[in-house]
Amino acid sequence: MQPMLTLQSVQPPPAAAHLRAAASAKTPLLLPRRAAGPPPASASASASAEFPGSVPDSAQMAPRRRRRRSVAGIDQDELLDPEALADPDSGFYEINGVRLHHKVCSHEDEDSSSDQSTGSTIASDSDAVLKSQIGLPILLLHGFGASVFSWSSVMRPLARIVRAKVLAFDRPAFGLTSRASRSADDAKPLNPYSMAFSVLATLAFIDYLGAEKAILVGHSAGCLVAVDAYFEAPERVAALVLVAPAIFAPRKAVKEGQSGEEEGGQQAQRVPNDENSPPNLFARISGGFLELWKHVAGLVLKMITAIRDVVRSLCLKAVVAFLRSSLGVVLVRWVMDKFGILGVRNAWYDPSKVTDHVIQGYTKPLKSKGWETALLEHTVSMIIDSVSASRVPVSKRLSEISCPVLVVTGDTDRIVPAWNAERVARAIPGATFEAIKSCGHLPHEERPEEFLSVVENFLRTTFANPNEQVFQAAVS
Repeated sequence: MQPMLTLQSVQPPPAAAHLRAAASAKTPLLLPRRAAGPPPASASASASAEFPGSVPDSAQMAPRRRRRRSVAGIDQDELLDPEALADPDSGFYEINGVRLHHKVCSHEDEDSSSDQSTGSTIASDSDAVLKSQIGLPILLLHGFGASVFSWSSVMRPLARIVRAKVLAFDRPAFGLTSRASRSADDAKPLNPYSMAFSVLATLAFIDYLGAEKAILVGHSAGCLVAVDAYFEAPERVAALVLVAPAIFAPRKAVKEGQSGEEEGGQQAQRVPNDENSPPNLFARISGGFLELWKHVAGLVLKMITAIRDVVRSLCLKAVVAFLRSSLGVVLVRWVMDKFGILGVRNAWYDPSKVTDHVIQGYTKPLKSKGWETALLEHTVSMIIDSVSASRVPVSKRLSEISCPVLVVTGDTDRIVPAWNAERVARAIPGATFEAIKSCGHLPHEERPEEFLSVVENFLRTTFANPNEQVFQAAVS
């Protein structure tokens, strides 16, 4: 008897059954789901390729960084009020609502500091100093783009030379003086960025020092302020020191012009007198036509002059409107960023000697709020003053200066040529001219010892005994 064979159905593994069912049903194969997580980069790229309009997940995009603005290495996103940038020895004096940054050095402070450092050396010279003291304060007027910092090397020595106070202040639009807001109305009585305001501030600081007179020392464009202050109140100015003056000097002196006029008069006297000659019909007719054409030419010239004035006025308004627009602000930032530091280096005879300390001193005002707007307003004021018909150019009034004048410049000035400074000295009666060798546009910064020596010689020749020199004691 054979055993009975029992057949049992064997169940396939779950995965195999799943595959067979999918094959028989001809349905797409469903693979197991991956663990949750960000899809790989390839998958994201393929998804973007399949669906061009799809937007990637925001979580996968790196945050866009805001580009920081910088001008001459100064961050423009963290600007401060000018007074927040002041030094411990800074002061602010308000004139017509404008707070002018200034610094004052006194000979008394200089004496105390010198006594502590040099001891008996200064004491041995004290008698000579007291006998030859000048006793007149000095006001220092910086040039375009500069500030009080420009005078930092010479303020204390000058205070000891004159035995009086020396004050330097930042004109509006420069340094740490407050930036006054200006509207489009230029008819206000006193524009803080105008030459008239700088002259007013200069005379006000003479009163601030409690002096009747002061010696004005101007550099470059500051010479214009010094000379205008003299013309405004000559009795308040004891002497002028013009350093690399940015004043265009005419080629011909006043005496040459007078001689030319005299020669012209003599030639006119040599013209024969035809009043007693017999009348000529042709001459009378031609003379009538000549007078007619002169009249017509005069009318045409007046029309051309009127048209020129209108065109000039329209061009002026267009330039002013552009400078006060947002494009003007962009332009001044670009210029300062590209050429600001380069201009400082170019002002020196040897640009390699311009230290980081000097660069930081010139770029510090770029940290103050509203510096670009103030600089543009100052430029607008200069343009308006230059085309003003009521304003006589300083270059035409140099011969009217009667106070003692020293003109000093560097022999290798690339900003204002030395020959122009020499012309300025020749145009001023009795002026003294000095050129410092191997020096550029900034003698008081690049060659402070030579500059102080020249100024001291001039002041002692003018106000004291020239044989008594104390410059060495002043700078030691």
